[in-house]
Amino acid sequence: MAVTNGCQEINELMKSIIQIHPYVDFIQIREKQRSAGELCQLGKRLINEGVPKEKLLMNDRMDVALLLQLQQLHLPGNGLPLEQVNESYPHLNAGISIHNLEEALRAEKQGAAYMLYGHCFPTDSKKGKEPISLSSIRDIKRSVSIPLFVIGGIDEDRIEQVASYGADGAAVMSAIFASSNPADAAKRLKERCAHVKNQSH
Repeated sequence: MAVTNGCQEINELMKSIIQIHPYVDFIQIREKQRSAGELCQLGKRLINEGVPKEKLLMNDRMDVALLLQLQQLHLPGNGLPLEQVNESYPHLNAGISIHNLEEALRAEKQGAAYMLYGHCFPTDSKKGKEPISLSSIRDIKRSVSIPLFVIGGIDEDRIEQVASYGADGAAVMSAIFASSNPADAAKRLKERCAHVKNQSH
């Protein structure tokens, strides 16, 4: 899962997403500083340019997700109540950010499509905050059955490490969107994920 970092100018962001979409399973649009109108325009343009709707995830903006008829939504931990979202919009696959085992169990009980857990390694977006213990990934995986994505400082060289603890997928922000060649970065990450997958079979 590629997660936008809120640092790119809108046309540059659009170009990056169009280039990377063949190499990633999901693209989470996490642009907290942008208005609903800007996000709506961005989504429309991406869909018109051939980015598959089923790959696009709107972070926190259910209004935009519904307007664009997206199938996916990502809820931050302090976002809309997951249970109510699922009751009112059963067609939306809503995933949620979690920070501990207790929240993971609650997310599964409330019908989350997946969970996003982190941060795994020191990262600029969480300066000064202590990363999670990687062994806690395994604890969560043992307790819940829905897919667990991990996030935070993950790059090509750390994919194997998080996979060895049982993570189902990695969410990557800087390693793709801060790269001078996002498409190349996404392609290399995909190859590394495929390599890890083959090793585990």
